[in-house]
Amino acid sequence: MATSKTERDFTDHFEVYLAKRDGVDKLLKISRYASKIVISSAILPENSPLNQRLKSFESSVGVSRKAFRLGKFIQDLNALKKVAFDSRAGKLGIVAYGGEGIYYFVEQFLWLSKAGLISGHYSKNLQKVSAWAEFIGYIGSISLKTLDLKAINEEELGLRAALEELKLQGKEFDEEAEKLQRLEEKKLMKRLSIVQDFADALMALGDIKDGRGFLAKPVFVAFAGLLSAIISTHKNWVSC
Repeated sequence: MATSKTERDFTDHFEVYLAKRDGVDKLLKISRYASKIVISSAILPENSPLNQRLKSFESSVGVSRKAFRLGKFIQDLNALKKVAFDSRAGKLGIVAYGGEGIYYFVEQFLWLSKAGLISGHYSKNLQKVSAWAEFIGYIGSISLKTLDLKAINEEELGLRAALEELKLQGKEFDEEAEKLQRLEEKKLMKRLSIVQDFADALMALGDIKDGRGFLAKPVFVAFAGLLSAIISTHKNWVSC
């Protein structure tokens, strides 16, 4: 008999999670931004050996994460193929998937530059292109998910009305109650995804502004990165 997701042993579930590219990437993201919080909050003396080790670790993890993005832009190309260009959601999809796809594509060259295979002469310009593409992609993604959330809310209202009607008529409503529960879970995940996109957009803005400005301060960007990593880790864990 097959074992359900909820009944799976933790280590079995963890094995499936780690088999995914995003699973390992998000664990690296948590460790990187946890380190950045310690570094940017000046908890440790600037010249202390531990602080220097954390800086080296954070930089190394950042390069490692770029390697996990090799070829990831293909998923955005495939998503663009399915977009209906004549709708509002389709236009937002072009912005979301197009921006993210350019970001992932450019990140490959940044990784090759940081790994020393190609010259780092253009790395600063590439980082700007990457940051702008990422920021624009997240703006499109937030707008698209907000539309999805509105549709979910409308569906939820209709389902609640149907459920109340069944209760008044004294009919069975187990199936509708189960649908409503799944819809509420879907709505929660969509809200978390929007929060994650806001956090990631803040990080991209920090890269664009080179740490200048209140919201682009390294400590705020680090907390945004950790929040994003925790949310995406939760999403990936639930989905696998």
